[in-house]
Amino acid sequence: MGWLIFAVVFWIAAWGANAWLAQRHGHQKWAQFTIPALFGISILLLWEGLVLGLEISPVILPAPSQIAQSFAASGPILREDFVQTILKGALSGYLMGCAAAVVVAVLIDRSPFLQRGLLPVGNFVAALPIVGIAPILVMWFGFDWQSKAAVVVVMVFFPVLVNMVAGLAATDQLQRDLMATYSASYWQGLFKMRLPAAMPFLFNGLKIATTLALIGAIVAEFFGSPTRGMGFRISTAVGQLDLPLVWSEITVAALAGSGFYGAVALIEKLVTFWHPSQRARA
Repeated sequence: MGWLIFAVVFWIAAWGANAWLAQRHGHQKWAQFTIPALFGISILLLWEGLVLGLEISPVILPAPSQIAQSFAASGPILREDFVQTILKGALSGYLMGCAAAVVVAVLIDRSPFLQRGLLPVGNFVAALPIVGIAPILVMWFGFDWQSKAAVVVVMVFFPVLVNMVAGLAATDQLQRDLMATYSASYWQGLFKMRLPAAMPFLFNGLKIATTLALIGAIVAEFFGSPTRGMGFRISTAVGQLDLPLVWSEITVAALAGSGFYGAVALIEKLVTFWHPSQRARA
């Protein structure tokens, strides 16, 4: 009961402190990091207090302290699963799928036939559930990371493709006429005008694809993988009722996804520094 009372009191105090910081100092840079950190710590302490105060079984919901212990004790396992799922499956599939989407977007831009024929098919394929295509790709490409990369390619390809096609069409007629008066070829206009204008659209698709890549790689491992990987570890740990290890894997995936998204956002800021949205953030 003491833990429960402490958690509630701390939550109320942290909520008030966060509200005060957001109102008084929300525009300052240090507050942009302090407020989310304080909010996250508040959630963890509330979680800890509720689990201990209500005596919730670790099989149902482990406390953050139990997850931290499992995280520290399972370092080699988590590292091996990270390499297998994130670096081999998700990252390789992400790079191949996004690169292929950019190339196909340029081909679609050059061919009205592909624009009318391929994009509707792409929308259909993008709507297919991952639990339907993952077993097929696992049977085609085997049980190692190659099949997970193939699932990621399918998942990230069409969101990036749609955004890239929209970006290539973002220039207005006046800009295209200006390039025509300079006698610019298609490729000169593409590299000097249309690709720079498409960068904000492209990075929107790339940021969406970061989360899809992680989801695709992890879910694909549920349908067959060697004895390593996040999806494999989660499924086996659930069968063994080792929920702290499951949450440790989820923590690694969340940290990797946040870092992945942040890296893409940083590259976007460096590439599209000229865009009004980036100037507004600065």
